[in-house]
Amino acid sequence: MRVVTAAEIDAALSFPALVDALAEAFRADVVTPPRHHHTIVRDGADATLLLMPAWTGAVLGGFLGVKIVSVFPDNGGKGLPSVLGTYLLMDGETGRPVAALDGTRLTLWRTAAASALAARHLARPEAARMAMVGAGALAPFLIRAHAGQRPITSVKLWNHNAERARQVAAELASQGLPVEATENLEEAVREADLVSCATLSTAPLVHGAWLDPGAHLDLVGAFNLAMREADDAALQRASVYIDTPAARTEGGDVALALASGGIAADHVKGDLFALCRGEAPGRVRADEITAFKSIGTAIEDLAAAMLVWKTYLDERC
Repeated sequence: MRVVTAAEIDAALSFPALVDALAEAFRADVVTPPRHHHTIVRDGADATLLLMPAWTGAVLGGFLGVKIVSVFPDNGGKGLPSVLGTYLLMDGETGRPVAALDGTRLTLWRTAAASALAARHLARPEAARMAMVGAGALAPFLIRAHAGQRPITSVKLWNHNAERARQVAAELASQGLPVEATENLEEAVREADLVSCATLSTAPLVHGAWLDPGAHLDLVGAFNLAMREADDAALQRASVYIDTPAARTEGGDVALALASGGIAADHVKGDLFALCRGEAPGRVRADEITAFKSIGTAIEDLAAAMLVWKTYLDERC
């Protein structure tokens, strides 16, 4: 069994290829049981163990896998990340483990690719101006992923910590990406064709009144019901799509708006399954505002791990 590092995952993947792999997986018959949540009692803050299994048949190569994620809130005081993960990829015919992949890195890649897959169906083909809300670990991945699907020529990067935004923008600009920091979030959103949010905000950052006709709103953060990145007005103005049906009850934004009556159940037009299978229309007008909310799914982890194996590791094992 191979242990696959973050650097090896980076070498194996590209966003155009990964977006295609995710599209294929959402069209296929992949089994994804409910994720398992287990509380681990510890001195101080309790920890959490998450298990996310998925498997497929011979059509996609006969693999099964599980992502194992640990959340230890007190790790910051020990100089360690609070969230750590490993992905175990197994042969679907025998159950033989073939690879253990860096789960944190794999998650960054697949999360950004899912947003780009949604944008393939929902953002205007000519979308060129992007606003990136949040300058955490996901921001560079989201920028690259969206740039792989749309002709992005300008990215305005905003973060609640302006210095962090300047540092990340400068690093990405040095790598040839058209990114610059901004402290004016409203202006950045009003000017954007595509707005991507990846934050831990507990209050709405993006307001519906700011969205330009034809804009696409990508909501990636707000992973629990205490968080919010966009207000009800933004969702009310948009044709709303989600990654999986679970986003109706999990995560912030869409789940909260549905629970409060801010939007009706039929305001959600479809999910990635429906978009990839041609069962939902996606964008139908140039002036239509669209929104996509993701909470993540084991389908994406399995598709990404399979692509790493097929394009890189299989040649070396």
